[in-house]
Amino acid sequence: MTTVVLASASQSRLRVLRQAGIDPQVTVSHLDEHALVASLDRDAPPESVVAKLANAKALTVAALLPEELISDCVVIGCDSMLYLDGRMHGKPRTAEAARRQWEKMAGATGHLLTGHAILRLTAGVITHTESDTGSTVVQFAQPSPIDLNRYLASDEPLNVAGAFTLDGIGGWFVKRIEGDPSNVIGLSLPLVQKLIRRTGLSISDLWATTID
Repeated sequence: MTTVVLASASQSRLRVLRQAGIDPQVTVSHLDEHALVASLDRDAPPESVVAKLANAKALTVAALLPEELISDCVVIGCDSMLYLDGRMHGKPRTAEAARRQWEKMAGATGHLLTGHAILRLTAGVITHTESDTGSTVVQFAQPSPIDLNRYLASDEPLNVAGAFTLDGIGGWFVKRIEGDPSNVIGLSLPLVQKLIRRTGLSISDLWATTID
């Protein structure tokens, strides 16, 4: 059976896959994202930036896998950022940075971009490399000062792209979305299915359990 490897520490991405029938092995790339972004052309389209980050994570993890896995596996790499007012917003890391992001986000509309990279390895060789970027329009609500303070104090927004989540407390502050909700969480099921098909597999080949 083909093993799925998720090249991400994101619990949200892991949860999306498990709820959709795939129980992946998790291997974190520990990629220096800031260094990679700094090395890219400053005029690179935002969709290209997250796609390159996702591909770099997948390739880094593929190089770390043991022989028994690379005989037959699929590696999924993802990277998400919020594109708002002509700028890319990643993980704020600090409450101060998250507050500055929310000052721009509150009541505004942005695009949550998630780059996806799929590598298929057979007999120790990468046979397929597929990538694409999902984009979902997100319209943010205007949280009250007390709600925003409590949200920042929860630490949830510090380590997620755009300083919000759809599947957590941050969901209270999302007014509307246009597009795929799983893409906002960090892994687009429709996009992953499309990329998996390009490798010659069906998505049901990767399910932990199948229905006959």
